[in-house]
Amino acid sequence: MGNREALLAAARTCVYQRGFARTTARDIATEAGVSLASIGYHFGSKERLLTEAFTHATGQVFGDELAERIRRAARDRSRAQAFAETWTGVEELFARHRDGIVASAENLIRSHRSMAADQHHMASVHEHAIAGFAELISEMHPALTEPQARAIGKLYFILMNGLALQWISDPTSPLPTGEELVTAIAALAPHS
Repeated sequence: MGNREALLAAARTCVYQRGFARTTARDIATEAGVSLASIGYHFGSKERLLTEAFTHATGQVFGDELAERIRRAARDRSRAQAFAETWTGVEELFARHRDGIVASAENLIRSHRSMAADQHHMASVHEHAIAGFAELISEMHPALTEPQARAIGKLYFILMNGLALQWISDPTSPLPTGEELVTAIAALAPHS
């Protein structure tokens, strides 16, 4: 593992142990076994390192599992059934990735209060995630138009983040089931 990868891994470890506010650049460098200057060389700042550590790695692992969940749900089901299956019981996915989800939520707030470069990076990450959802939805449901797949991709992205925040803030209350979400969306749709 090179210094850059060691710093990314160390940043995640330190934040999981201490939280964003109490993690220092020195903590990260020590955990990674590299010099403090390595942070500046590879990332420019501790803030940028933290943003990259939590948008890339956490998003990748969680995103891969969610993508597999979407694929499984789409097998031999209508779009509505696949949607319901994807979101029913999603809290078990959140529970498996609790530390990463909590850190990612904290990172969103931190980057919002941070430099414009971090905000620009987050916007790019969000667009990448939405495009990934849209591509996956289009692959699973080829009859959809590109604008429909993109709209559904945006909905999946918003649901993932909203449901994760709801679960973090109140893990004992049940999240809406996929069927409840389908019922809500159907009630909003115009009848033909």
